[in-house]
Amino acid sequence: MKKNPIIPQPTSIKMKPDYLNLKKIKGIMIIENSKELINIANIFKKFLSPISNLKILPWDNNSDKYLKIIIGEKTNIKKGGYSLIIDAEAGILVQASTEQGLYYGFQTFRQLAPIELEKKITTNSVKIKNCSIKDSPKFQYRGMHLDVSRHFFDIDFIKTYIDMIALHKMNFFHWHLTDDNGWRVEIEQYPDLSKKSAYRVNRENQPWRDWDPILPGEKPTYGGFYTKKEIKEVVEYASERYITIIPEIEMPAHTSAVFAAYPEFSCKGKTLNVVPGSYWPTIDIFCAGNDSVFSFLENILTEIIELFPGKYIHIGGDEADKTYWKTCKKCQKRINEENLKNEEELQSYFIKRIEKFILKKNKKLVGWDEILEGGLASSATVMSWRGTRGGVEAAKAGHNVIMCPTTHCYFDYYQSNKSKSKQPAFDGYIPLEKVYSFNPVPKELSNEESKYVLGGQGNLWTEFVKTPERAQHMVLPRMTALSEVLWTGTNTNTYKDFYKRLQYLKERYKILKWNHAPI
Repeated sequence: MKKNPIIPQPTSIKMKPDYLNLKKIKGIMIIENSKELINIANIFKKFLSPISNLKILPWDNNSDKYLKIIIGEKTNIKKGGYSLIIDAEAGILVQASTEQGLYYGFQTFRQLAPIELEKKITTNSVKIKNCSIKDSPKFQYRGMHLDVSRHFFDIDFIKTYIDMIALHKMNFFHWHLTDDNGWRVEIEQYPDLSKKSAYRVNRENQPWRDWDPILPGEKPTYGGFYTKKEIKEVVEYASERYITIIPEIEMPAHTSAVFAAYPEFSCKGKTLNVVPGSYWPTIDIFCAGNDSVFSFLENILTEIIELFPGKYIHIGGDEADKTYWKTCKKCQKRINEENLKNEEELQSYFIKRIEKFILKKNKKLVGWDEILEGGLASSATVMSWRGTRGGVEAAKAGHNVIMCPTTHCYFDYYQSNKSKSKQPAFDGYIPLEKVYSFNPVPKELSNEESKYVLGGQGNLWTEFVKTPERAQHMVLPRMTALSEVLWTGTNTNTYKDFYKRLQYLKERYKILKWNHAPI
């Protein structure tokens, strides 16, 4: 039996002699008959069902050979943390101050348990190592991103992606729902976003950067979108795994797909085709001088906010080419009327106006680090992707920051030597060991400023990722390395030790039928 197969590595772990025979567990006891504890008990019950049909029972201090679950603030366990004790004589004890902490305790128990249980079939291998674990996350934000605009992924894979996030004790899923290559969410007030903006002509057999021009009369056939019913289903699925979904609706740029359906909201007012490949620079942009644009976006965001109960709404804000703003009469009029210095301040005006609306809806705005241009919205959270400079600037100004620099966190980049890769990827190179070396807190920040770094995120852009199998290949096992950095902290373990534990987790990937890069 393996000594310690757990990823991310717990804060404190003591492996002890002897094993507990899981077949001798008599039932699951909960300290109180609450919905939260019943939920967690049922998760354990379902996982252990190949061994026996355990009943959920009232608490009894004097009984042994039970799986006991405690929740409560008096446990003195940090938020999101847990305690797990496995003892051959006493049984199993899981404690936490929150329901989420108990769930992370389950994920650790899951990795310690016989791997055959993942098959959901009866197994003769029922021993689990005695141990005592105390654990809690270093960072409160531990996220993964998925772009579904460049290539569309169905609901079944979105759920699988969420399962992958859950196994790694990560707690945020950043769902990039709109971009130049397709609009992916149903908006009832604007049905043409689903009818026209969600589909493009098929160029899937051509290189992403070298697609042929769209022919006159050619019909869009590639794409798709998520209905509101599907979105609600995914949100509930994520919630059951203690994962918050952050929807992203791009603005003011990366919006050309919108203008296939509603061209009147652009500076040029021309109907565009949804582009089937690379689109650079992203010149087309929402008209910042047109009040109807803000009404349009507020109506969309109202429906988005109704779908997603989490506190964050991501509005993009990146790579906004301001060429059209410079020549647009309405945008120039807005600059004069608002006493703005230039187009950078016009972008700040745009973001701040959207932020006011989001705040009224009791949500918080998140944007890529370009939202710093021209002045940052008062309560905005910055996702720092162009290195760490934007994150440092935001943290020094007292703004919350999520670190996802291209140097360590862009999983669409090559992860092995380019010459050995059979499939294309984006141009960068981020091997597994480099991800493991990532430190979300830049050295330029003081201890006080470092408190504004909420955590980090791995990003998967899908220009070169067409299938679920390829998506899994690109994020696994790099997601695994990132999960340990964000849970346990940088420089707390060696890469050699991590890689050794990864071999055990690889077997679990195999049983779960999750594709991954060679390990």
